Amino acid sequence: MEKKELTPEQFRKMQLFELDMLVEFDRVCRKYNINYVIFGGTMLGAVRHKGYIPWDDDADIAMLREDYEKFKEHLDELDPKVCYFQDHETDREYRWGYAKLRRTGSKYIRVGQEHLKCKTGIFVDIFPMDDIPNNIVGQLLQDFHCFCLRKILWSEVGRVQKKGFWKLWFTILSKIPTKFVYKQIDWYRKKSKNSSKNRVRTLLFPATGKLYRKNPIMERYGMPKQWFLDRDEYEFEKIKLFGTKDYDEILRYVYGDYMQLPPENQREQHSPFSEIEFPE
Repeated sequence: MEKKELTPEQFRKMQLFELDMLVEFDRVCRKYNINYVIFGGTMLGAVRHKGYIPWDDDADIAMLREDYEKFKEHLDELDPKVCYFQDHETDREYRWGYAKLRRTGSKYIRVGQEHLKCKTGIFVDIFPMDDIPNNIVGQLLQDFHCFCLRKILWSEVGRVQKKGFWKLWFTILSKIPTKFVYKQIDWYRKKSKNSSKNRVRTLLFPATGKLYRKNPIMERYGMPKQWFLDRDEYEFEKIKLFGTKDYDEILRYVYGDYMQLPPENQREQHSPFSEIEFPE
C-alpha cells in the first residue's frame, strides 16, 4: 500500500491522543502504587523539551516485570473510552515482545503490516524489563537466544517485506507458533524479581545499551535496576509523569550527548504508515 507521512496537524493530534493514554496509565499506576518510568525518547523529551521531542511520533513506558504483571491485574481500571491494553495474552494475533496501550476508536497501520490480524490503533509502547544473567557469557547467550525468538515473531512481516532467500527463510519461520516463543520467555520472566541485583532489559527488543550507541560490553546488555526503582516526577506537556531520578545517567547510556540536537535531516517520524483514523 501507499507509504504516507503525517501532516503537521495529524502529527500533533497523534501526540495529544498518546498523551491522553499516558495520563490514564499514570492514573491507574498511582492508584495501585505501581512503579513505571517514561523511557527512551519520551524521557529525553521530558528533560530536553518539557514534553514531546518535536519530531517524535510515539511514547514509551518501561516497567520492571513485577510492576508490569501487577498493572495487568488492574486492566479493567483503564477507561475503555480512552484506551485498552494489548499484548499476546489479550490479543492472540499480536506478535511483539512488549505491550501497547491502544487508543480506543483509532486505526494506525504501518507500511508492510497491512496483512497482520492483530488490532491496530494509535499506541503507547510498554516495555517490561526482565532480569539478565550476571556474567557476560550468559548475557551473550541470552541475547542471541532472544534475537532468534524476536525474528520468529517478526517473520510474519518479513515474509511479506523481504525478497529472495530471506523471503523463503521468514516464510519458514512464520510457521512456528508464537506460543513457542512466549513459553520460552516465560522461563526468563519467572526469574525476574524487583529485589534481585541483576541488570534488566526488554528481552524481545534489541538491548538498549547497543541500540543507539555501544556501551562497554559489561554494561551493554542490561541496565541497572535502580533506574526503574528510584524515580522522580518530570514535567511532560504540562502534566507530571514519573521518570528515572538519575536522568543524566540513563540518557547518556542510551544516547550519549543527549542535549545535542540531531541534524535536521535526521529529525524524522519513526515509521511510515499506510492507513490512519483518529477517534471521533
